[in-house]
This record gives sequence, C-alpha cells and structure tokens, in this order.
Amino acid sequence: MAASSRGLAAPPFDLRIRRIRPVQPLLPTLPFRRARRGGAAAGVRCCSTGEKVEEWRLEPKKNCGSVARRARAEALPSLPLPSLRYKRLSKQQDFSSRCSPKNSAPESRDTPPKRDTGIASEKDWGISLLDEKVSESGTNEDGSTWYRESGEELGDNGYRCRWAEMGGKSPDGSSEWKETWWEKSDWTGYKELGAEKSGKNAEGDSWWETWKEVLYQDEWSNLARIERSAQKQAKSGIENAGWYEKWWEKYDAKGWTEKGAHKYGKLNEQSWWEKWGEHYDGRGFVLKWTDKWAETELGTRWGDKWEEKFFAGIGSRQGETWHVSPAGERWSRTWGEEHFGNGKVHKYGKSTTGESWDIVVDEETYYEAEPHYGWAEVVGDSTQLLSIQPQQRPPGVYPNIDFGGPSTQ
Repeated sequence: MAASSRGLAAPPFDLRIRRIRPVQPLLPTLPFRRARRGGAAAGVRCCSTGEKVEEWRLEPKKNCGSVARRARAEALPSLPLPSLRYKRLSKQQDFSSRCSPKNSAPESRDTPPKRDTGIASEKDWGISLLDEKVSESGTNEDGSTWYRESGEELGDNGYRCRWAEMGGKSPDGSSEWKETWWEKSDWTGYKELGAEKSGKNAEGDSWWETWKEVLYQDEWSNLARIERSAQKQAKSGIENAGWYEKWWEKYDAKGWTEKGAHKYGKLNEQSWWEKWGEHYDGRGFVLKWTDKWAETELGTRWGDKWEEKFFAGIGSRQGETWHVSPAGERWSRTWGEEHFGNGKVHKYGKSTTGESWDIVVDEETYYEAEPHYGWAEVVGDSTQLLSIQPQQRPPGVYPNIDFGGPSTQ
C-alpha cells in the first residue's frame, strides 16, 4: 500500500464483498475572495484541530525566544552532513528588492495561504536577512502605511537570533499584513530558520501561517536530526468557514523518519477532521495510519480509518469505514489483512449488515519500507539552514550543561 490517503469520504453503500482500499474523496475548498492588499491581525479567530473554534492570538514578538531543547553534553561540530554552503548576497540584495531599505515600500501579502499543501521549501519561503539593523516606515500615495525592521539578539551559550519584520495597513485599518523571518544558532550546533505571516482584508478574511526547520544533535543517539514543521489557518469573513493545518517531518542521519499532519475545516453546516502519520525506523519497519471523519449540523457523521505495519515482507493492514445517521443508526464495515511473507495473505472482515469474509489468497505483498523523501533529500533542500553561521566560541568556553530537563521557549 502506498502512502496514506488524503481527504474525507462519504461511506460507501455498495455492500458487496470486495477488497477495501483507502479512498481519496474531495474536500471542499473554502471560497475565499481574493484579498485586497493588507494583513496582520493581533488576534485571529480561526479553526483548530479540535471540534470547536478556538482563539489564536498572534503575539507581537520577534520569535527570538530561547532555543527550546534539552541541553546536550557535546557540541555539534562534526555532524555527518555534506559541506553545503549558502552563498550570501550583498546586503542590499539579501533583503530583496521589495524589502531593501532605500527602495520603495514592501509589497503586501494579500492572500490567505493555500490549504492542503504540506511543508513548503526554503526557496518557497524566501527568507532573507540583513546584517545590519534597520528601522523605517512610510506612507504610500493611497494613504496606506508600511514599516520594516531588522536586528539581532544575543544570549547565553553563544545564542544568536537575527530577525527581520515588515508589515503595513490600509488607510482605514480594515486590512493589515505582517511578515517576520528569523534564524537562530548557539554553541551546541543548534540551527533554526523560520518565518511567520499573518493578515486580514476588508472583506473580513483573516489568516496566519508559520514555518520552521531546525538542525540539532539528538541527546540520546548523538545523531544529527533535521525537523521541519508548518502551521496554517484561515477564516472567511463572509461565510461560516475556516480551516487549520499542522504538518511536521523529522529525520535523522540513520534513516529514521517521522511524518504527520492534523487538519480541521468547516464550511457552513459541515465540518471535517483528518489525522495521518508515517514512521520509518531506518531498518525496514514501517507504520502508516490515517483517521478522518466529518459531520453536519443535522447530526450525520461518517469517517474512514486504516493502519498498516510491515517489516521484511511480513505485516498487517486493517481499517474501518463507518456512518451514523441523524437518528443514531450506525453502519460500519471493518476489514483486515495478514501478510505472511510467503505469498499468502489472510483477508477477513465484516459489516453491520451481516456480510463477512475470511479467506486466504495468493497475493504479492507491496509496501514502502523507505520514505520517498528521506535524510538525503532533506539535507539537499536545507542549504540555507546549514549555512547559518553561529558566533565564534572563545577558546576554553563550552556550553553550559543543565541536566534538569528540557528548557522552555
């Protein structure tokens, strides 16, 4: 079975016995209007992975808090990474034409993020930072205002955070936007690259998204690890509609990989949720799972979930598709497969309508023991992260070691 399915499904009502496979139905796309130029709300009310709408507060900060991680007894000078170097541009080019201090006002980010797009690359985010402090603002011909700032913060253990921020608003304040970039490093070898964007427009649409990738040394295995994550949310100003997504990917130098996502959305009377995950241990074991469900305000609910575990051609698959009517009547079908690694597969299942099957068939077992995008690929796509230059550590100075537990950000 290939990678986990995406989306939500209405339950099948064809009750003939057949092999069940994860379905890939369509999810509604929220009909946001194209936003006018503007966007950064101090508080964005939008949907979360829970079953209720939550208030998401965007704090006015530069995302330069202390690095959240466990203290490690060794620094990270000799990670098994290729010697990749990101060629820095000149200061004026580095900030790009839309952000250069002596140029015109920066362009506004006037549209919500795209839904169901996963974790974007460094190149797509276009994070550029100045080596000097900048603080300026201005007013455009149409009365809209803008600002941009950049700076650097230093701390213990060689902690360094370089950041840049820009934003603006319309003359009447109905639309706003803000974008922040940062990079962090310290003497342990920790490196972080990140960005945050938010906005609102005159129609009442609001959005927020953040992206981050980090490099550090695992405290137990001493292996280099790269982790990437993204969160996105948006809310319509003209309909009862919104969505939220959280994505993450984790990799280490021995092939251990973990990927997953949590999603939630609402469109008028219908809401839907989805969670999925993939885990590869780097030695041939793989676990994949999906759980998705939806409901309407009338009380109709339906969903589908499945899981597969494999190692060396031996493993299992199992799943369930279900539906609940507004009156509380429940229909479900469960199914399973046992793969013995010798060409024999035991298939079984049943449903609430009385159907059932329990057979052994000759069938080739297919599964993906390695991720199609793994350690080598993420290293090759993380050149800007790897190029972050930490402060020079004075001779004889080492990171402070705290064995009391993880620090907080």
